Amino acid sequence: MKNMSKRTRRLALTATCALIATGGAATLAATGAQAAPTAPTTQAAQAAQAAPSTAAAASGQTGPYLYLGWGSPPKATDVMSATGTTQFTMAFILSDGGCNPKWDGSRALTGGNDQSTINSIRSAGGDVTVSFGGWSGNKLGEKCSSASALAGAYQKVIDAYKLKSIDIDIEASEFENATVRQRVIDALKIVKQKNSGIKVYVTFGTTTSGPDANGKDLIKRGAAAGVDVDGWAVMPFDFGQGSVDMAAATKSAVDGLKNSVASAYGLSSDDAYRKVGFSSMNGKTDVAGETVTLDNFKSVVSYAKSHHLARVSFWSLNRDRKCGSGGDADACSGIDQGTYDFTKVLAGYTG
Repeated sequence: MKNMSKRTRRLALTATCALIATGGAATLAATGAQAAPTAPTTQAAQAAQAAPSTAAAASGQTGPYLYLGWGSPPKATDVMSATGTTQFTMAFILSDGGCNPKWDGSRALTGGNDQSTINSIRSAGGDVTVSFGGWSGNKLGEKCSSASALAGAYQKVIDAYKLKSIDIDIEASEFENATVRQRVIDALKIVKQKNSGIKVYVTFGTTTSGPDANGKDLIKRGAAAGVDVDGWAVMPFDFGQGSVDMAAATKSAVDGLKNSVASAYGLSSDDAYRKVGFSSMNGKTDVAGETVTLDNFKSVVSYAKSHHLARVSFWSLNRDRKCGSGGDADACSGIDQGTYDFTKVLAGYTG
């Protein structure tokens, strides 16, 4: 597929598997070569303005990632009937090579299967969060030359679907370049100013103890700019450490994220938990020896409920089934499970 997330880079490694769609191999975005500016100093007044009180914190938002660009994705309304879920995170919006948003960087923003799927979800009483980015492909944060241009690209999608929430899945070179990180933050500030009540989630990779230096820098830049991000979310997998207790690792990663957000925004621990979350991976991850079992997932969703986390999701609904003969690694979970078991655990999460 053309725009896989870090969560789906396994597709590139298993491109010869029988069930891979014919969309072509992924093309990784080139690493940004711009000089990395020094991170701005957090301004107390802006951070305080961006940090709501506990009473004002948004209720939890959820929805597994659904990707329509490869394989045989499930029919969203069938999933709704089978699981009771009403929320989906639609992936991914990318650049078409310039500062213009398209599904997967190639499919028209409106008029195709992506739009018809969103329409069907809404007709059945559900709604979607649209995700921008992922691991590979051309990123709008890099292709748009200014924060205002990037905000304009985000706005095209918001307007096309009258969105109530967006997810910025910032990975690879878009995440690693400090200039681009700042551009994304400044664009999100514009989006927040122009769209009253819109929820903005920012998702990125993590270590087992919380955000790495790039993640911490991104959060500090958000606080310095006074951006009220509704949920900072980490992806607690692909740790590269072999066999890991994935429930414990997820909790420690989110605890570390909470500490970073609390420090940057001047929040209490309880308030900071309500501004963070995670996007897990169901079943076998991209790293040998790493597996998120159904019991692991139940444990971390219970943890999320106890701390009232702002966002909980997983990659992906496409994988929420056991593998059949010849099944591609990103069309199934790789573990023994019932169809949509992970989605059923997540359904109804409200924080």
